[in-house]
Amino acid sequence: MPTYTPKPGDVVRSWHVIDASDIVLGRLASQAARLLRGKHKPQFAQHVDTGDFVIIVNAEKVAVAPQKLGEYRYRHSGYPGGLSKRTVGELLESKPERLVELAVKGMLPKNTLGRAQLKKLKVYSGPSHPHAAQLPKEFTITQIAQ
Repeated sequence: MPTYTPKPGDVVRSWHVIDASDIVLGRLASQAARLLRGKHKPQFAQHVDTGDFVIIVNAEKVAVAPQKLGEYRYRHSGYPGGLSKRTVGELLESKPERLVELAVKGMLPKNTLGRAQLKKLKVYSGPSHPHAAQLPKEFTITQIAQ
């Protein structure tokens, strides 16, 4: 009996909404990466994009530990001397969507498939999003009290 391999046309994608209010950034990113990769589906294969679309709302209310607010996130423009750095606290104040995107990006594969999966992530700092027509389902992350 041959091994089943899902084909890109056979994949049924659904939409999930995650409310990031008071959820630890790492837990949020790992659950979002799991949904984006499709590891929650029985037909998961590492070499095929079987994941779903993920919408994250309230990104400015994500929980970050106080000692991590001072850590740096580096970025390079591609030009000589183009290295710049910002703290997690600065990113959370100015661009909370980018902070969540970077956390999820770090948990996806570093190849063409990972970049395609990252395009299915939509992050919004407020409670509203423009994807109501796709009928997204609510996805709740259960946390253990710290």
